[in-house]
Amino acid sequence: MEKKYKVLLKMNKGGGAKKMKYVLVTGGVVSGLGKGVTASSIGVLLKACGLRVTSIKIDPYLNTDAGTMSPFEHGEVYVLDDGGEVDLDLGNYERFLDIKLTRDNNITTGKIYQAVIDRERRGDYLGKTVQVVPHITDAIQEWIERVAMIPVDGQPGPADVCVIELGGTIGDIESMPFTEALGQFSYRVGAGNFCLIHVSLVPVLSAVGEQKTKPTQHSVRGLRSLGLTPNILACRSTSTLDENVKLKISQFCHVPEESIITLYDVPNIWHLPLLLREQKAHEAILGVLNLLGVAREPNLKEWTSRAELCDMLLEPVRIAIVGKYTGVSDSYLSLLKALLHASVSLRKKLVVDWVPASDLEDETANENPDAYKAAWKLLKGADGVLVPGGFGDRGVEGKILAAKYARENRIPFLGICLGMQIAVIDFARSILGLQDANSTEFDPDTKSPCVIFMPEGSKTHFGGTMRLGSRRTYFQLMDCKSAKLYGNRGFVDERHRHRYEVNPDMVSHLEDAGLLFTGKDETGRRMQIVELPNHPYFVGVQFHPEFKSRPGNPSALFLGLIAAACGQLDSLLHAHKIPNGMAKKISLYQNGNATKFAKIPADGIYSNCNGVHA
Repeated sequence: MEKKYKVLLKMNKGGGAKKMKYVLVTGGVVSGLGKGVTASSIGVLLKACGLRVTSIKIDPYLNTDAGTMSPFEHGEVYVLDDGGEVDLDLGNYERFLDIKLTRDNNITTGKIYQAVIDRERRGDYLGKTVQVVPHITDAIQEWIERVAMIPVDGQPGPADVCVIELGGTIGDIESMPFTEALGQFSYRVGAGNFCLIHVSLVPVLSAVGEQKTKPTQHSVRGLRSLGLTPNILACRSTSTLDENVKLKISQFCHVPEESIITLYDVPNIWHLPLLLREQKAHEAILGVLNLLGVAREPNLKEWTSRAELCDMLLEPVRIAIVGKYTGVSDSYLSLLKALLHASVSLRKKLVVDWVPASDLEDETANENPDAYKAAWKLLKGADGVLVPGGFGDRGVEGKILAAKYARENRIPFLGICLGMQIAVIDFARSILGLQDANSTEFDPDTKSPCVIFMPEGSKTHFGGTMRLGSRRTYFQLMDCKSAKLYGNRGFVDERHRHRYEVNPDMVSHLEDAGLLFTGKDETGRRMQIVELPNHPYFVGVQFHPEFKSRPGNPSALFLGLIAAACGQLDSLLHAHKIPNGMAKKISLYQNGNATKFAKIPADGIYSNCNGVHA
């Protein structure tokens, strides 16, 4: 990949092709101001102006990637098509811009230092003393230029604009090499090719009720001291900035008033691109980048209708998320977004009930009966149940109980990754009578191992050693809910992140008892989708469909869950009905070897139904 894009990079430098434009988004005062959503919204606005946009996220931590970080520490680990385990902000970029990023679009200190050390070991520096300046800073700039040239929107050639988000806050000690590199980079690419947007905080003190500008003044001063000068200020506040406050910020920060944007609280984040457009942020950005004569007026008709529709929804649909990390909603950010996409598509107001899995267990009933009762009350009051992935044995028995409750009471259920595995464990215990059925992850000595460690996995190294990225799942029969929801396709490509899988040696026993494995990999031995045929909606998947859900194109399986939860599944499935005789002709269920897929059409589509594709 590097060689391929070095050619594009040379073209970009040579003047024979267009110059790449860069928009850098930094943050000051405090973390958690919403730089990621702001950067994504800026990308949406520029895309609406007719420009092609790509994104880069810089995370100054020393980890090579986010794969080994706890969700409590850093939110969810987002997985890309190429198997990259990255920061959750890349999920925002992909959802907002409808693009497919690569692992290299997430830069970390660990990656940069590793690359420089590898070069030093090869002797690339010819005996020189390797230092932060120039070697680390040069490596950062080269990485940005190289990755900015990679097409991410399915079209040939590089994008017009690259939006870069610098994680953390200005002044953090770990981000110093990046701020120095970006200062050099702004000079290197030249005026008219670099726009810096600084996201800052304008708090309102309750005692005086006045918007305070001093934190922003100090933040901009710190930014300037590091060699970066903001072109635009995006000020987070509870309400729009007063004109006198804008004037004061302009005078002290040396930024024109028209380049000071207010990011005040909005009903939903889909309003943010609209908020930027209303304040003519696009004109300020395009002016700095010398693109005013190239770009058109932003067309955000679809975003406007979606944002307004979301505000008007009144009829609720309650989904219980039974998980391990329920105390930090960012741990399940993509799940929440996928549920939101599906519920808005079906004109329902999403209500999420967080159920700590361990609170459903008998041990909690003895130690904390109030928490036990509250958890079960939430579960029993839900219209649908979602059990997400996770690692470790805490809360597993509670998840199994949740799956059992949904199965026995015919409540719509979707299990993802570990959620699928625990559904299989429950079925083995309850229907097959294997009371010791378990995963070897939680009980290595179980005599009924329903879920086992994958043969190719590593038990000594945890970073990047799972089954990761986009993998193909082949439907074993078309007359099932999952195949219909995916638009009657012969196969589907979804993203994976797991070390354990359903034990293929137990599949025949489970199928004989009524559990259907409707999706498998190309070998036919790796179980990908499981369904209960006589249940309103009981689906488990080994992959993570939430990672490919988009606001205008909800994930098929989340759409199925929401539809089942509000009684609309039959009408939804009817729209994906297989033509007469087609189901038998293309049924793949009885014969599970790889050769059976030879006659599947290249696009995997067997009918002209307008299916919902992940």
